[in-house]
Amino acid sequence: QVQLVESGGGSVQTGGSLTLSCAAPRKFLDFYCMRWFRQAPGKEREGVASIGITGSGSTGRYAESVKGRFTISKDNDTNTLYLQMNNLKPDDTAVYYCAADPLCRVSWSANYWGQGTQVTVSS
Repeated sequence: QVQLVESGGGSVQTGGSLTLSCAAPRKFLDFYCMRWFRQAPGKEREGVASIGITGSGSTGRYAESVKGRFTISKDNDTNTLYLQMNNLKPDDTAVYYCAADPLCRVSWSANYWGQGTQVTVSS
């Protein structure tokens, strides 16, 4: 059962920007921690960004490799989670997944996953 649907992926040149969107159930945005993961070919899946239940009242958590370049946000009224990606690099090339963790665990965990959207950054 697909409950999270990503969109906004595509191809961009190094230094460019993309914004990913994730359509999510309102209850996920209200009560779960929402996260973005990515997986490049031949690589393990890694957590990229996470946002807590309080949204604007808390600071997002980011992988060291994307700090200062990526921003996670959400709009509960439109049932949407976002990942704004700036100054993209070839190493950012991966399939990006929207995910939800009902328990808001400190570790990079999730119980619900989207289908993924491809981001390709070329030199």
